[in-house]
Amino acid sequence: MALPFAASADFAISKDAGRPCPNLSDDFRCGIHARLRDSGFPGCTVYDCFGAGQKVSQVTFGRSWRDDPGIAAQMFEVFPVVRHLHELLWYLDEAMSLPVTRPIHAELRAAFEETERLTTGTPADLLGVDVAAHRDKVNALLLRTSELVRASAGGRAAADRRGADLIGARLRGADLRGANLRGAYLIGADLRGADLRGADLIGADLRGADLGGADLTGSVFLTQVQVNAARGDAATKLPPALTRPAHWPATQAGPSAAPERASTRRPRPRRRRG
Repeated sequence: MALPFAASADFAISKDAGRPCPNLSDDFRCGIHARLRDSGFPGCTVYDCFGAGQKVSQVTFGRSWRDDPGIAAQMFEVFPVVRHLHELLWYLDEAMSLPVTRPIHAELRAAFEETERLTTGTPADLLGVDVAAHRDKVNALLLRTSELVRASAGGRAAADRRGADLIGARLRGADLRGANLRGAYLIGADLRGADLRGADLIGADLRGADLGGADLTGSVFLTQVQVNAARGDAATKLPPALTRPAHWPATQAGPSAAPERASTRRPRPRRRRG
């Protein structure tokens, strides 16, 4: 209901913000959830609000827009604010879990607690939050976290590919240990067998990227959304906090396996993080 989307390789139709998706059922469930990909909605299968939807409906407002239509407009304004804050909580929580961040753990904890406090505000409080300013403050800590992790990754070059256009790039077997891939466009890239241990993947667009046999253990700021948007196989190694997507094959793809047919429509790059 709250979010807009445009007809593309990710969505079969366009929808304005504040207008119900035609597949939304009366019980708030998706009427085509079991066949989203086959119905042309792969973008829905990879989306994650980081719990912001539940927070807004159950805590901020305590009721639904269907029960009280008068709150709908404000609820939909508040939702993206909470979604941004919850995403920052995800990154901060991961940063605090890393042994190499002990020198900045107190600062990370303080930022986490401040961000969490912001999420509990009233609708008016939340609409008054300067999300960009708060993200910049948190991002300074996430950058320091990234530097600590990448310095210990042991890569040969620790490539700086921040924001790079690597759409369709041939990176099969590449040594990307400790690489800075923040906000990089890796749409459809061939990363089969690549070593991404210790790489910073915050905001990297991995839609359609082939991660077959790639090693992403120890990579930082990789989310389930990014993993769901990529293609992998049984040999792909993921960080322990992430789940292997159900649409990935249960066996390792062979070297001669035919790639999936590419869409005739070029995906729109998403806004970079960090």
